[in-house]
Amino acid sequence: MARGEPIRVLHDGFVPGRFAIDAYGRGGFRFADMSHRGSILALPSGIHAWPVMSLTDVGVESFDKAVAERAAIDVLLLGTGPTPIPVDDAIRWILRDAGIGLEVMATGAAARTYNIMLGENRRVAAALMAVD
Repeated sequence: MARGEPIRVLHDGFVPGRFAIDAYGRGGFRFADMSHRGSILALPSGIHAWPVMSLTDVGVESFDKAVAERAAIDVLLLGTGPTPIPVDDAIRWILRDAGIGLEVMATGAAARTYNIMLGENRRVAAALMAVD
């Protein structure tokens, strides 16, 4: 480790801090000089492992952590895999009631959009399903 480089500690599938997504595919993501196999939830507090493999795994409770951080999130980008897939209205309503906008798109597009918005210091979060 280089002198002055921050130490990043992974706790139970959580990396504190805001990081761009460096790469995605092969069932995972690269960010913060590390890789993660599986889906992720990128929030203002950090990047969390997200136990979701397909839209059938997604329920209202899948967004509890995002809703808990609603004061710091204007929009949540939902990456649904290789193609955009409509989400259940209950999910849209729970986020809308929390004051969080929802944009659904393919995971690649969501990761790229997240990086752009993060670079603009926007109040963005992303729920990204892993793709092969």
